[in-house]
Amino acid sequence: MKHGNNSPNINLDLKKLVFISLTNSAGGAENVLLMMANINNSPLIFLKQVFSAGLHFNKNQEVQYLNKKSIFIGFIFLLARLFHYRRGYIIVSSHPYLNAYLGFLKRVGFLKSVLVARECTSIFTRYKGLKKLSYQIAYKLGYNSHSLIICQTDVMRNQLLEHNKFISPNKVVILENPIDIEHVKKGAVEFISDDDLKSSFICAAGRLIPEKGFSILIKAFADIAPEHKNLRLIILGDGPEKNNLLQIIKQLSLLDRVILKGHVNNPFPYFKQAKLCVVSSIQEGFPNVLLQMMAVNKCVLSTLCAGGIEEITTIIKTEVNNVNALRSAISSALNQSCKFEQGNDYFKNRTPDIFLNTVLKNIG
Repeated sequence: MKHGNNSPNINLDLKKLVFISLTNSAGGAENVLLMMANINNSPLIFLKQVFSAGLHFNKNQEVQYLNKKSIFIGFIFLLARLFHYRRGYIIVSSHPYLNAYLGFLKRVGFLKSVLVARECTSIFTRYKGLKKLSYQIAYKLGYNSHSLIICQTDVMRNQLLEHNKFISPNKVVILENPIDIEHVKKGAVEFISDDDLKSSFICAAGRLIPEKGFSILIKAFADIAPEHKNLRLIILGDGPEKNNLLQIIKQLSLLDRVILKGHVNNPFPYFKQAKLCVVSSIQEGFPNVLLQMMAVNKCVLSTLCAGGIEEITTIIKTEVNNVNALRSAISSALNQSCKFEQGNDYFKNRTPDIFLNTVLKNIG
C-alpha cells in the first residue's frame, strides 16, 4: 500500500487543516508537521513550548502554545483549545499518546473532525515492560477513531498491524518522509562563523539519546582516530545522554577530537562540509536527518536502523549496534573517498506538497 507518486493536486485553500504536536522541539516528527503546515499557513498547536532547540517558523505561521511547564498540563488545556476545531477540520498529529488522546476524544463524541495520525517510530519493538504496556492501552483507547494512520515504511506498517489486530489495514498507509530540499540546499550555503567548519570532520546529528547510537559511533571513531590524526567527530544535538557521552569521550582520551556541539539552528553547512556524514542509530522510524545529509553531501553512511534504508543505493550501509562494523564502514568510506551522485530523482516524490496532497487524497 505505498502511495505518493501520482497523487493529484488538491485545492488546499478549501481544506481546513490544523497540526498538533507535543512540543516545538526541532525533532523529525515536528519538522514533518511544520513542512505540511507551511504549505498554506495552517495553525500549529503545541502542548508545551520549549525555548531551546526549537523549530523556526515563517513570520506568517500561526503558532499556538498551550503552556510552558509540562506536556501533561498541555493535554488538559488542549481539551478547551480543541473546542474551536471540533467540527469541519482535518486534525493531523504525531506521537502515539497524542494520537490516542485525540482518537479517544472522537470516540466519546467530543471531536467530529477528521483525524490523521502519523507514526513517528516503531513503538512495539522499541519499548518493553510497563512503557510498552502503556502504549498498548493508548492504542486500544484511541487509534480506531482515526481516518488515516501514516507509517513511514513497510516495516513500520507491518509492526503496527501485527501488534494492533483491531486496526483496519485499509486505513494504514505508507508515506515516505518529505524533505524540503531547496530549504536544505539554501541553508547549506549560509555562512556560519565557526572554526570547526574549517577543519576536517565527520558529522552526526540527532537528539542525544541511546537509540541514536552515538556511544557506538564515538567508540568506532576512537579506533580510526590514530590513522586520521587531523580528523574530528562533530555531533550536533542535545539530550539526556550528554553526560554519559562526555564520560566516554574522556575515557577514550578524545576530548580534543570529539565535539558535542549542542543544538545548532542550521546544521546544513556542517552536513555539506563534512568529509563524511554518519547516521549511527540503533532503531528509527526513518531518520529525516539522513535525507538532509544526502541532499548536500555525496559521502553518507547509515546503519540499517529503519526500513527503506537497505534500498538506497547511493549511501554506505552497515549493521546496527556494532562498533566493529561501524568502524570498518567509516574507515572504508574515508579511504575510498566515496562520492555518490544522488541526483534529484530520489527526492522528487518526497516534497511536502506531494506528501500533504497524498494524505488528503487518502482521506477522500
